[in-house]
Amino acid sequence: MLESLVYVLTNFPLLLKGVWIAVLITVCSMLLGMVLGIAVAFLRIYGKKPVRKAVSVYEWIFRGLPQLVMLFIVYFGLPELGLNLGPFLSVVLALGLCSSAYQAQIYRGAILSIGSEQMEAGLSLGMTKTQTLFHIILPQAVRLSLPGFTNEFTIVLKDSPLAYAVGITEILKYGRDLIVTSFRPFEIYLACALIYFVLFQLFFYLFKYVAGRYTVPGFLINE
Repeated sequence: MLESLVYVLTNFPLLLKGVWIAVLITVCSMLLGMVLGIAVAFLRIYGKKPVRKAVSVYEWIFRGLPQLVMLFIVYFGLPELGLNLGPFLSVVLALGLCSSAYQAQIYRGAILSIGSEQMEAGLSLGMTKTQTLFHIILPQAVRLSLPGFTNEFTIVLKDSPLAYAVGITEILKYGRDLIVTSFRPFEIYLACALIYFVLFQLFFYLFKYVAGRYTVPGFLINE
């Protein structure tokens, strides 16, 4: 037992080298998902009927696809069409597209909770519909969506080990390299799990704190 603990502690810095890649994949995927998710949410609410149907199909498809399958489609399938994104961009695109479908639901609920009277108030002040959306509705919707965004961020963080499947050297890949040479799968995988657990807790409480600080007056953010 002591020998296993010493081995894990000795190689822990190597596993930590993959933390930066895991966090970078998560942040980039979430940013892509946020941009697409906000656009989809607006189109679902304010778009014409054919557009609402189209984005509804978009959500249906990307909520139904497993992330690993989506990753293989992007990484192995797109090169056959002449588009080779490389491992990192393939992971970000795959996770971002899948996340966008879930984030769209979060932002749509936040926008609908604001109420149509604020859109009417903006229009009555001479603002265009687009100006009202970006200057009045969107800032409040983003703040209201923080609890849901926190949950989605932690989910994408836990999906980031899928990058190992296309050869990206993140936490799990470093762990696998150690297992090949040491034949200690239990200790190494347990150490990897501990790192992901700590990352999960750090980001969960960070975003929970941010959500509490930026609560929209008159709205209750659930714990």
